[in-house]
Amino acid sequence: MLIVVIFVGLLYALPNIYGEDPAVQITGARGVAASEATLDQVRNVLEKDNIASKSIALENGAILARFKDPDVQLRAREALMAELGDKYVVALNLAPATPHWLSILGAEPMKLGLDLRGGVHFLMEVDMDTALGKLQEQTMDTLRSELREKGIPYATIRKLENNGVEVRFRDDAARDQAISFMTPRQRDLVLSANGANTLKATLTDARLSEAREYAVQQNITILRNRVNQLGVAEPLVQRQGADRIVVELPGIQDTARAKEILGATATLEFRLVNTNADATAAASGRVPGDSEVKYTRDGQPIVLYKRVILTGDHITDSTSSTDEYNQPQVNISLDSAGGTAMSNFTKDSIGKPMATLFVEYKDSGKKDASGRAVLVKQEEVINVANIQSRLGNSFRITGIDNPNEARQLSLLLRAGALIAPIQIVEERTIGPTLGQQNITQGLEACLWGLMASIVFMVVWYRKFGLIASTALLANLVLIVGVMSLLPGATLTMPGIAGIVLTLAVAVDANVLINERIKEELKNGRTIQQAIHEGYKGAFSSIVDANLTTLITAVILYAVGTGSIKGFAITTAIGVATSMFTAIVGTRAIVNLLYGGKRINKLSI
Repeated sequence: MLIVVIFVGLLYALPNIYGEDPAVQITGARGVAASEATLDQVRNVLEKDNIASKSIALENGAILARFKDPDVQLRAREALMAELGDKYVVALNLAPATPHWLSILGAEPMKLGLDLRGGVHFLMEVDMDTALGKLQEQTMDTLRSELREKGIPYATIRKLENNGVEVRFRDDAARDQAISFMTPRQRDLVLSANGANTLKATLTDARLSEAREYAVQQNITILRNRVNQLGVAEPLVQRQGADRIVVELPGIQDTARAKEILGATATLEFRLVNTNADATAAASGRVPGDSEVKYTRDGQPIVLYKRVILTGDHITDSTSSTDEYNQPQVNISLDSAGGTAMSNFTKDSIGKPMATLFVEYKDSGKKDASGRAVLVKQEEVINVANIQSRLGNSFRITGIDNPNEARQLSLLLRAGALIAPIQIVEERTIGPTLGQQNITQGLEACLWGLMASIVFMVVWYRKFGLIASTALLANLVLIVGVMSLLPGATLTMPGIAGIVLTLAVAVDANVLINERIKEELKNGRTIQQAIHEGYKGAFSSIVDANLTTLITAVILYAVGTGSIKGFAITTAIGVATSMFTAIVGTRAIVNLLYGGKRINKLSI
């Protein structure tokens, strides 16, 4: 059993020896995919500029080119960016150099944190003005619906500062009737008379606070889903302060690529087309008050009603496929509230055209007075279709240009629409050289600690010290093997500290066993009895000592974040493996050397 366990541990620890290759990853921007033609283009660019590559491969719609060192990697990136243009994202990356036969067995190197591998760090701020602006729009729609339901006539409804809404009535009687009708029904609104014939509605402080909290928490969840679905290994997404989010993406060296992943705040709006308005006249400025002009990708104007039937907030699932004419489509599933809203609207609108508006917030490249990035709202009508029947919780969108765009759209919708746009207020790129320096220092500390323990054990306990040192080396191999096997484990600098600490205290168990054996020999036991009693007597003490450490590590993992979790994981794994090697491992070697033999003197 011991041989099998150590062999498996060694096998899964091996990939960490091979390290990583500096690489350039080429992926298509929205609607474009990397193909064999792109692969040939990449090869030609590198050959033309005399840039030698270790390998170039096309996998899962992305091209990965490996190079011998970071200098060549940077030259390749510059050359490829100049040649490929805006249609492709050329990102610096680090690719594991694991041999193919190990990859087949599922053996991969340990996932390294930002401080060891390098990567990008973002501090993002949620745009609360937009989040509360959406809430203000919802308040206006609610008031309109309530007044229509009761049959109370009103003249105008408009926005006020501080997220308030003003409704103007024909007379005071209608206003007072509206206040008395809506006050018990709208608990989140403070309704009051505001001058002659007008009503002022403001959101309560509790509702505003709840909306702010929801905007941050929902954006955190959506960002986590997005980076996970787009294949970023071991990202860190956590809250900082009232309205900020920290995002760390290990291994990614290109901030533009990271921004594309995080900044794609895509959502959909379903609106009815105003067929009574002339689109050409509307494009030149003559737009009805209840409508606005939007454009297709080809630049064709379409007049849409301002009222939004449904937004992407209600989308629970989204997949891409092809329709009966072999054209790309996106299948949408809604939650119960969205399904009800869509059903109620479409039952009265059969035969009318409904447009699907794709909304995206992008970084304009400009900064405002406070130095924050200015986001630009880009809208595009991607589909107009007649409502042929009453729609429910699921339907499909057609009219998309190509399958890749359908896949990208479904991915963004499935990952969720951000409740409010996010602005990057700080960005940092940690280079792989700094990470390599941290790894080197960590390894040196680990090796010096290991050497000190081995020297002490061999000098003090002689042959039994040598046996304990063998167990210590096996323990290190098992820690690395288990860390490589665990899908959620990430090694950070504190994690390396956890390994060093574990190795330092791993000999404790053998010290207890060896001292107990020496004690039994002094009491006149035979050598075989002393060995047996030494292991038996020390067992309960070893378990108690390690169990308390394990409990502490579990608590640290439960309440800690980021680097604290890394320390807790390596400590917990180290405690478990050191118990195994110290008790089972050394006992097996001792039995092999002394079991069933007449021994006159013990080297201890």
